[in-house]
This record gives sequence, structure tokens and C-alpha cells, in this order.
Amino acid sequence: MPHFTHRAASRSKRSLRHVALAAALLASAVTAMAQTSTPIGTWQTIDDHTGQPKALVQISQDGSGNLSGKVIKGLGPNDQPDRRCTACTDARKDQPILGMTIIDEMKKDSEGWDGGRILDPENGKLYKCKMHLEDGGNKLVVRGYIGVALLGRSQTWVRQQ
Repeated sequence: MPHFTHRAASRSKRSLRHVALAAALLASAVTAMAQTSTPIGTWQTIDDHTGQPKALVQISQDGSGNLSGKVIKGLGPNDQPDRRCTACTDARKDQPILGMTIIDEMKKDSEGWDGGRILDPENGKLYKCKMHLEDGGNKLVVRGYIGVALLGRSQTWVRQQ
């Protein structure tokens, strides 16, 4: 009889390991899906005039669900880590671009995210902003505009792993 109990306990431990493994796989799949269905993550910005990589922007979500984006690395050939936003006219004037929040107040809407603003640190101008995901969540189309969205320009950013 003790032998039977030992085998049952062994099968029970194996079953628990299988359940734990299945749960871990499911959790990682859900996490991966969530990362591609939202812009949260790191993005390589691409200059819409030259087609060259400009910077890495980290997009995060605050407690109320709004998204913001911060420059975490410059990628341009002339980029200096101590570069400052000399053209900015708000509180970011003469602040380092590295670490600067350039996107704020983005809210989820039916077609993507809208209602926020984006700063172009090159010219210091602040634009209204909207964005949406494409290519299975691997590309983010970011549109900065003045007034109506038709009057503006778009960049397509590439998700970084």
C-alpha cells in the first residue's frame, strides 16, 4: 500500500509541473500579445525626410491609461548625448533631449491613440498627435499636426525587441 501512495504522489507532482509549465507559457504568450497590441515599449524613430534612424523612444503608460514617450537614445550621426532643446519654448527650453518626454497625454480611441501632443526637439514645435499600430504591432505610425490631422506629417517607427 505505501508503494501505491508513492506512485500517486509522483504522478501528482508531474501533473503540477505540467500545469505550471502550461501557465508560464500562456502568461508569456499573453504578455507578447499585449506588447504588440499597444505602443508600450521601445521604438526606433525614423526621419520622414531622410529615412534614417533618429532616436529610440520609450513609450509607457501612466496610472490613468495615458501614454507618454521619452527619448532614451539618440541615433543620428551627429547626435551628442548632451544635446539640448535650444529651440523649445516651454519648460523644456535648453533641457537635454536625452531623457526628455516628447509625447504626452495620448489616450486610446477606436482607431489607435489620440488627444496627445508631440514635441519635435529639432525645431521646438509642439504638435497635436495621433498614432496607430500597423504590421501586427511592429510599426507605429505617429502623426503630428496643427489644427486638423490632414495638415501634418507622419513618421513610421519600428518596434525594438
